[in-house]
Amino acid sequence: MTPGQVTLVGAGPGDPELLTLKAAKAIAAASVILVDDLVGDGVLAHARPGARITYVGKRGGCKSTPQATIEQLMLEAVRAGENVVRLKGGDPFIFGRGGEEVESLRRAGIEPVVVNGITAGLAALTTLGAPLTHRDRAHGVVFATGHPQKNGPGVDWARLGAAVGELRLTLVIYMGISSAPSIQAGLLAALPEGTPVAVIERASLPGQRQCITTLGSLLDSLRAQGLGSPAIMVVGDVVRGVRAALAEAARATAAA
Repeated sequence: MTPGQVTLVGAGPGDPELLTLKAAKAIAAASVILVDDLVGDGVLAHARPGARITYVGKRGGCKSTPQATIEQLMLEAVRAGENVVRLKGGDPFIFGRGGEEVESLRRAGIEPVVVNGITAGLAALTTLGAPLTHRDRAHGVVFATGHPQKNGPGVDWARLGAAVGELRLTLVIYMGISSAPSIQAGLLAALPEGTPVAVIERASLPGQRQCITTLGSLLDSLRAQGLGSPAIMVVGDVVRGVRAALAEAARATAAA
């Protein structure tokens, strides 16, 4: 039997209107779709009638489908001649285990196609009207995970904070809510307590919530507002742009 095709598709941060045209076409062409936990129904509306949809969610602290099982499901379907889409929240190659899945498929002699998606780390601050880079405030961006590999080396937040401060970078942290105490302690070893922080929960979705705080008040703000996963933390001076955007929106509302 002639093997089918596997496409790793980034579904974006949640808002189905942020799906790329290429992603929508790939979803519509798929006969089998393996779906991450954070992919919304609006994205799956592009699936063709009769497509076999299997949920293979992976979230920290929740019951998850083992990675080996996901890879086996992909291989079984593509070897059966199916057009397989592995549908992931955000972008497959940014903390989406896309690299692991590509390597697994290649070891089996399958060359996948990858369709990028808008990653939540990019979309989150945009929803609040502020950029990740700014000529006067940030000369670059660092994406980091707050949930490193189990039993693997953790993130050296103090060293990362020192780099962020010295090089004027924006730090974007994925999956950091459960590790917030260690993240705060490490970053405070290198950055001032007044360093601005934005936390955005469920970025781009109707239920989005956020808080604008400081590094020194991060844990208190999370507790007070009850923010949880999935959430993005943004640390750095670009967050001052959020305050400016919110103030401008308030003035516009008052004027109307």
